[in-house]
Amino acid sequence: MKVTVHHADDHLLIVEKPAGVLTLAHGYRRDAPYLRTLLEPEWGPVWPVYTLEKDVSGLVVLARSPESRKALQRLLDRGEMQRVYHALVRGTPEWRETQARHPLRTNVGRRKRTVVDPRGQSAQTRFRVLEHLGRFTLVEAVPATARRHQVRVHLYTLGHPVAGDPLYGPGPQEDDPIDRPALHLRRVVFPHPFHNQTLRATAAYPQDFQVALDALRMEQMVDTELVEGGPE
Repeated sequence: MKVTVHHADDHLLIVEKPAGVLTLAHGYRRDAPYLRTLLEPEWGPVWPVYTLEKDVSGLVVLARSPESRKALQRLLDRGEMQRVYHALVRGTPEWRETQARHPLRTNVGRRKRTVVDPRGQSAQTRFRVLEHLGRFTLVEAVPATARRHQVRVHLYTLGHPVAGDPLYGPGPQEDDPIDRPALHLRRVVFPHPFHNQTLRATAAYPQDFQVALDALRMEQMVDTELVEGGPE
């Protein structure tokens, strides 16, 4: 399986993780495909700075040395590594833009879910509506903190769970436009920890996400034409 590399230097990689590939092997079969086994034959030892769930696609930043790992982790912890997600969510938000500031507690219960809990860690995500698509909406999410499942939990708490998400929301539905969580880490922007430059990378939507978007847009167009046309 090929992993697209968007940036590479002596200190770090920015790569595009396909849906279905693990970021880390922890808790899974060691022979399952995951980023380190796919990348290390060519690039040597690498360490993901953050993880994406197996069925979530998008950009991952990896360090190429322990020194780089510490420096990149500091950027993430200080909120200086901007990660921009795109998600197809259920329903039509009443807001155009909003901030979710619900504190989160991770690894709760048998399913190891993340839950909103006043005793949890602070968490903040900025949301913006990009496109209304009938009973779904394309939303941009920019987390200021890095909690497990943060974007998915905050959207669920706001009443608009990610389409196809089996863990947060109503679970898989017949009308889901995609058969996995419709969440994609679209863009990363951050200062290089060792050079005077700003790194930027953007990942195109994977095929299944793009097909879902195109189908919803077509459905929306047909519905609009029927309404505007009215009865003959």
